[in-house]
Amino acid sequence: MWRNLWRWQRGRQGTGYDKMLLAGSLWPLPCDCYLLRFPAGTTVPPHVDRVERGRHFRLNIILRPAKRGGEFVCERPIFISRRIKLFRPDRETHSVTRIEEGTRWVLSFGWVRGAKGAVKPAA
Repeated sequence: MWRNLWRWQRGRQGTGYDKMLLAGSLWPLPCDCYLLRFPAGTTVPPHVDRVERGRHFRLNIILRPAKRGGEFVCERPIFISRRIKLFRPDRETHSVTRIEEGTRWVLSFGWVRGAKGAVKPAA
């Protein structure tokens, strides 16, 4: 985890978005904090982020929405507003629609309750 700290990496979905690990912890609560950058043309297909044990939560704060497109889609979020998305990525299918214009910036906090070990990287 630490060798990726403050370095841009390609997102796990392989669809063109980038992520930068800003902070993380393995104990006492496995958690991470990423800055996500979604340039024009990026999309994230519907998926679920599995964890081995525990309950995975993710809080996404939209710092800057795309000019067009880039809408977060989740079947059953815990809380959702224009800029705040709280959901269970391990249970709910979620995605981001295609960024048609502009760049979408997201601050993403993830944590796993009831598990030991690292949080899966931001999806």
